[in-house]
Amino acid sequence: MSSKAFVSVHALSAGYLTLPERFFVTPLEDPTARKTVPSLSFLIQHTSQETGKVTRTVFDLGIRQKLEDYAAPIFKHAQTRQPLSGDHDTLKSLSACGLGPDDIDIVMFSHLHWDHIGTPSDYPNSTYIIGPGAAKLIDGSRAAATGSHNHFEEGMLDMKRTIELPSTGLPATPPPLEEQATLSAQAQRLAGYFSRPWHRKGHFEAVLDVFDDGSMYVVSAPGHIDGHINLLCRLENGKHVYLAGDSCHDRRLLTGEKGVATWSDAAYPGVICCIHQDKGQAEKTLRAIRDTIRDPGELKEVEVVFAHDWAWEQSAKREGRFFPGGL
Repeated sequence: MSSKAFVSVHALSAGYLTLPERFFVTPLEDPTARKTVPSLSFLIQHTSQETGKVTRTVFDLGIRQKLEDYAAPIFKHAQTRQPLSGDHDTLKSLSACGLGPDDIDIVMFSHLHWDHIGTPSDYPNSTYIIGPGAAKLIDGSRAAATGSHNHFEEGMLDMKRTIELPSTGLPATPPPLEEQATLSAQAQRLAGYFSRPWHRKGHFEAVLDVFDDGSMYVVSAPGHIDGHINLLCRLENGKHVYLAGDSCHDRRLLTGEKGVATWSDAAYPGVICCIHQDKGQAEKTLRAIRDTIRDPGELKEVEVVFAHDWAWEQSAKREGRFFPGGL
C-alpha cells in the first residue's frame, strides 16, 4: 500500500427533502420541528500511480429529478417530505464542469432508499456497486419492512452492470464464473477491485481497500438497512473524509446530544418503529464513527459528512467544496 496514494472528493448537489425531527432524534424540544436538508452526492476521483488512469466514482445519486417516475408507494411517501426536489441532480452538477455520465466508471450506493438512488439509468455505462445483502431489496425476494420509507423498486438496477459486495463474514473470493459471465465487460474489469478481503481498520470492524493503496475504503456500516455502506477517503493533504450515508441523520447524534428516535405507527400495531432497520446495530456503527473522530489513530484527522448534513452543506458551499471545488 502506498502511503502517498489519495483520491479527490467533490460534493455534488443532488436534491433536497424535509425531515420531521420526531422520526430521527430524541428527546424533542418541539414535536412539530421539521428541517429541509440536502441529499448529498459525491464525486471521488482516483488516479493510479502506476498507469495514470483516472477512475471516477459517484457515491449516491440523491433524489430523482422526475419525482413522478418513482414507483407509486415511493412517490406517495415522498410527498410527506415536502418541500422536496430532485431538480438539481448529479447530471447537472457534473455537466456544469464538463463531465457526463460516460465519464463515470462506478456508481456506488450507500444504500437503496429512494432518496439516494436518483435515476440509475442516467448512467448507462457505469458499473453499480451495492453493499452486502442489498440485492434482495430489489429482486423481489425480501418481504416488506415496516415504515413507508422502506419501499424499494424491483428491477431498478441493470444486474449485468451491478456488483454486490460479498458478506463481511465470508472469505474474499471473486464472483462465481457463471455470475461473472453475465456481467458487462466493464463490470468484469472492475470486479477485482471489489473482491478484496474485508479487514478491520481502527474502530471499523470491516473495510475493503478498493484500489489496494489505502486511498479509498468501503466501510461496512450495518444497522440502517440491508447493504448500508460508507466510504473512507484519504485526501492529498493526508487528512481523511468519511462519507457516512445514513449512519446519522442529525449531527447531534454524533455529538451525543441526542439519541436515535423510535415511534409507534397505527399501520403496524404493536411494533416499535425506527428509521433504522436494526437500531442496536445502527448505534454500534455510530459509536465506531464517533470513536474515530475522537481517536483517529493512524488516520490522524477525519472529517465526517452524512448525506443529509444541512449545516455542512451550507458551509461547504461558502467554502467552494462543491465540484469543481473539493474537500
